[in-house]
Amino acid sequence: MTPTTPAKPAKPAKPAKPATEHDHNHNLGRRHDIHLLHDALGPLKDREQVAARLLEASARHSFDPDKELDWEAPVEDGKWFWPPELVSLYDTPLWRSMPEEQRMELARHEAASLASLGIWFEIILMQLLVRHIYDRPVTSDHVRYALTELADECRHSMMFAKLIRKGGAPAYPVPRFHHNLARVLKSVSTTPGSFAATLLGEEILDWMQRLTFPDERVQPLVRGVTRIHVIEEARHVRYAREELRRQMVTAPRWEREFTRLTSGQTARVFSVCFVNPQVYENVGLDRYRAVAEVRASGHRREVMRAGARKLTDFLDDIGVLRGAGRALWKSSGLLA
Repeated sequence: MTPTTPAKPAKPAKPAKPATEHDHNHNLGRRHDIHLLHDALGPLKDREQVAARLLEASARHSFDPDKELDWEAPVEDGKWFWPPELVSLYDTPLWRSMPEEQRMELARHEAASLASLGIWFEIILMQLLVRHIYDRPVTSDHVRYALTELADECRHSMMFAKLIRKGGAPAYPVPRFHHNLARVLKSVSTTPGSFAATLLGEEILDWMQRLTFPDERVQPLVRGVTRIHVIEEARHVRYAREELRRQMVTAPRWEREFTRLTSGQTARVFSVCFVNPQVYENVGLDRYRAVAEVRASGHRREVMRAGARKLTDFLDDIGVLRGAGRALWKSSGLLA
């Protein structure tokens, strides 16, 4: 009889590998994908689906300003470079004392100041957007749309610069202090803070431009520039709003708290830099009197708050306007 070979003892099971922070974040990300997230506005939309729709819209409605606009056409006499109701001094005692020609000249310089501000802000926003996608999958629709938006913003900045040159007024850089303060803010910005800043830079000017491009009192070239910007910026606003909603649900608490502070400080910088005071001197006005009358103007206060209202309502709904950050927003004059 053949002896039976004794069975080999079973190998002891290896101890389970302790979970790492990477595993935790990966599983957390999967839970965010599997279980629909909500905020006060309802369920969050899938990031890739949002980006895919925006890519489709970009393919249908993107513009080359060099080809779309008639840059060789002469400036039309008797037409404004900016709607008078949106000029900073409108309906002030100083405005009422100014002849029509001087009012129109102020509007031309303020249009150049706003275009300069737009370029400055878009350069900042492009840096923030590049940081956002740096560690993300390069083939995702989310990143592909971000790159599409960067291309849009490059064209917009060149378009604004060309408009300044065509109008004949100088470029108006923001004051050096605020230029350097923005350098700090963009360097320390959190991801949700970056998208809050993006919306601040886009939505107020967008509101003004929606009033400008259909206005037949305004120069045709200015109307064309604002029309292109409004159409393309609508996609940028959608992208930023959806991502900010997601970030305010999923970001660590410290990031959300820091975002509330930085967005409030950014609002203060934006409101101070909105019109460069040098425009008043360049049209023959006393700079200090003009600034004082703008600050005292109920009309101007309502214009700025009306321009910011959709944004501040949205930020309030998703929890950005809380605590000390809300006080900063109030001090900016953009929030009642």
